[in-house]
Amino acid sequence: MATSSGTWGYRDRFGDSFGRTYFRRFGPGVVSSVGVGTYLGDPTDGVDDRYREAMTAALDSGVNLVDTASNYRCGRSERVVCEALRRAEVDRDAVVVASKAGFLPFDGDRPDDPARYVREEFLDPGLVDPADLARGSHCIAPRFLDAMLDRSLRAVGVETLDCYYVHNPETQLATRDRASVYDQLEAAFETLERRRAAGDLGVYGVATWEAFRVPPDHDAHLDLAAVLDRARTAADAVGVDDHGLRAVQLPFNVRMADAFTVAAHDADGADGPLTALEFCHREGISVFASASLGQGDLTEPGAIPADVDARLEGDTPAQRALNFARSAPAVTAALVGCSRVEHLRENVAAGTFDPLGASAFDAVFE
Repeated sequence: MATSSGTWGYRDRFGDSFGRTYFRRFGPGVVSSVGVGTYLGDPTDGVDDRYREAMTAALDSGVNLVDTASNYRCGRSERVVCEALRRAEVDRDAVVVASKAGFLPFDGDRPDDPARYVREEFLDPGLVDPADLARGSHCIAPRFLDAMLDRSLRAVGVETLDCYYVHNPETQLATRDRASVYDQLEAAFETLERRRAAGDLGVYGVATWEAFRVPPDHDAHLDLAAVLDRARTAADAVGVDDHGLRAVQLPFNVRMADAFTVAAHDADGADGPLTALEFCHREGISVFASASLGQGDLTEPGAIPADVDARLEGDTPAQRALNFARSAPAVTAALVGCSRVEHLRENVAAGTFDPLGASAFDAVFE
């Protein structure tokens, strides 16, 4: 797993090539504030090859954060992470590796009959109770999470995952009420606390698309204060001194800034509801920004509003978009896809520029 000495050693090796705030504290050590994601792309050998090449280049050039999930690209993404970790000239303890569970994964490619696959691989063996299934493809029940964590550890080829996310729990709101989803999360967190105590994961988190950036009256809303309370209760039930909920992943970019603008989360002692980023900053929870390039939309000239673009440092629109995401309070890292080496090198170079300071970032929204 990533260690203090391993990640600080990595920072010492590469830090002089980047801006002063490029490496940021996370877990026992530090992590690059540009991380590589593995979500996009078809489940093919050709895409595997491109990911493998780009991810290895990233690890060898100053990126020590890799984000994946058991379902990404039909399970292929985790396997490519394994190969890149073995090929790169870095030690395992220098790299923060995160994965996720929630969506039922395929195995290598898309089956001709997905419903039959789900039945034969998950329902019939008892890994998933039909009552826990949402939209035919999502489950966060303890037995399923245990099985998926084991699967991820094998696929990535590591003894410990540094961060393990409950993936898009708001999906469960399609079939049950909000209180029931909080109950599900508490049970999930108990499972992850036990696995944390066993040394199988470092910390855990919640990865979302809508839940934390929409207003309270939205069908997909989940309150961060309630989620954090359930983590504390789970830690008490397992008998550990402090909970392991240390990370949130959510979309954040110059066009999807809801996590900074929508006050939707209660907090004790606050004058009113807080935004997701405010809440996480207050509680010491690291935020990892997905969709930081708007899945490619923000790489085009003119995609960033001109008045914002003028404030940002970077030679290309992609670099400036990444530096916007890296500027937000509580954001530890911005995640970008790494399916092509040429894009990877451009994105990593964003870290040679400094992000906006707090006042300059706030001024963007005035």
